[in-house]
Amino acid sequence: MAASPLMSNIVTIARKPCGVCIAITKWIPVIFILAVVCWSYYAYVVELCLVTVESYAEKVVYLMLYHILLLLFLWAYYQTVMTPIGRVPKQFRLSPADLERFEATEDSSLQIQILDKHAADGCLPTYNRTMSGTLRYCERCRLIKPDRCHHCSVCGECVLKMDHHCPWVNNCIGFANYKFFVLFLGYAFTYCVYITLSTLKYFIVFWKDGLQGMARFHILFLFFVAAMFGVSLISLLGYHCYLVLRNQSTLETFRPPIFQSGPDKRGFHMGKFNNFCEVFGDSKARWFLPVFSSLGDGVSFPQRHVDLDSDGLLGRQRWEEHLLEEDDDHDSRMGLVFTNSGAAAVPEPRPDVRLMVG
Repeated sequence: MAASPLMSNIVTIARKPCGVCIAITKWIPVIFILAVVCWSYYAYVVELCLVTVESYAEKVVYLMLYHILLLLFLWAYYQTVMTPIGRVPKQFRLSPADLERFEATEDSSLQIQILDKHAADGCLPTYNRTMSGTLRYCERCRLIKPDRCHHCSVCGECVLKMDHHCPWVNNCIGFANYKFFVLFLGYAFTYCVYITLSTLKYFIVFWKDGLQGMARFHILFLFFVAAMFGVSLISLLGYHCYLVLRNQSTLETFRPPIFQSGPDKRGFHMGKFNNFCEVFGDSKARWFLPVFSSLGDGVSFPQRHVDLDSDGLLGRQRWEEHLLEEDDDHDSRMGLVFTNSGAAAVPEPRPDVRLMVG
């Protein structure tokens, strides 16, 4: 199993002065969230359900629903935090000879020729451009950026379909874990609403001096904390649901992707249902489970308007055929047969790209 980029980043940072302190500081928001969840578990299960609630039927219903929501919430949060970021495939990196030529010259036209030749030889499905109309190149990672890919200064790498870097999960949100992030927001909001509604009755009793002992203080703070986090999550969850239905990332709302025909904020819009399926997959049974089911490989994306001059659809088909040929060559050398049945969060390109037509 691939090592988590979070741990590799910690090792890299720790080699620098004060690196350990910086690495620990980045985990403070995650530790804070887990501490709040642990306290809410004690307050809800022990102080509310076991100590305060008198009806056994009510205890059972409360505890069953609570633990189901808690499991889904923590599962989605774990997947968001620990899923490796979507790294750019090696095909987008220049060969040592081309890289040497690229860095040795200051002639921009020659650099553009080197990039264009590498993209053409590798059948790279790159249709996003810079403001000047050239291929997007990352000088820090030394690679051609795939469509919707951006460099994260915190992670220090280019991330496939990058949305943003989230300090609350100490990870970059992108192609590999965007579904997990949206589910995390959804289940966190549902968790807060459930606690708020189920404690409301006892919160009212508290104000009428009907509760005694320490339990009343736990229930009081539990109600306020759940309500506060629930309200704060409404706008964030609603915003990302809006982005999913429009097939946009947070970065793309501020800086529209540029195609050969010019900037187009909705260049990847394929209809609301297709946009939803691109993130959550085509299996309804897996839509709301924190398991990877997003369509595509994070490199090639269907476009609303395919530029006929660039032959975009044919370019994507060539990229798929190129990947399949590489997989066939690798399988024949290793004497192994691979299937796509157990696919998880894949940082490497997958051959099962689905092309949706709007």
